[in-house]
Amino acid sequence: MSELLVGRHAVWEALRAGKRRFYRLWLEGVAESRPKGRLAEIVQRAESRKIPLRYVEGGLFDRLRQNELNPHGVALETGPFPYTDLYDLLDIGKSKVDPLFLVLDHLEDPRNLGTLFRSCEAFGVDGVVLPERRAAGITPAVSNASSGAVEHLPVAQVKNINRTIDLMKDSDIWTVGLDIQPGATPLSEADLGGRLAVVVGNEGKGLSRLAREKCDFCVTIPMKGAVDSLNAAIAGSIVLHSAYLARTSTAEPS
Repeated sequence: MSELLVGRHAVWEALRAGKRRFYRLWLEGVAESRPKGRLAEIVQRAESRKIPLRYVEGGLFDRLRQNELNPHGVALETGPFPYTDLYDLLDIGKSKVDPLFLVLDHLEDPRNLGTLFRSCEAFGVDGVVLPERRAAGITPAVSNASSGAVEHLPVAQVKNINRTIDLMKDSDIWTVGLDIQPGATPLSEADLGGRLAVVVGNEGKGLSRLAREKCDFCVTIPMKGAVDSLNAAIAGSIVLHSAYLARTSTAEPS
């Protein structure tokens, strides 16, 4: 089974990461055209990997645009995203002094997932865990929404998020849930250094009761505005940035 990644960012990052199987690169136009800029770099990278190139006018690209996708003249036919085994992810954690993970408790919107993956790549997250069922997986839409950032991240897909939280705690990784319930620690007062996994819940329901109970502690983001809560992806990104700052401040020489 193959997938089609579209857009210059997602295609370029997939080629740069080199984690997937690649079948062919589709370019809009004619073979005599001379790609420029990032598109030329994509063609060069594809040729170095011996990926077949196909030029088409209309056809595939017209269908993509009809489906409200903007391919920017390029599409890459690939194998599915290669998930990482959870225990390999935990091994990454064992090899680092202060690993940082993201655990997603049934996030459903591919755009939210893409936003969080961009934040993960920017803030040095070592790996992401998401559930197999009742949640968004790594689809071409997610890769596109992340501008290809997901292609560089180890992502594990698991049957049971609550069991995963237990395994992380067994590996001496503290788990912090993002929550709006009373009793959660204000983000500015929380210690997000050390070995940590940030747990973000569903867009509408937030953290499940059992996931909340299993977390070592929960944090909340104090807000002044009239809107009840931040988007899950934005809120999760804020917490990841705080965890990143906690690591960079301790790494700086005194």
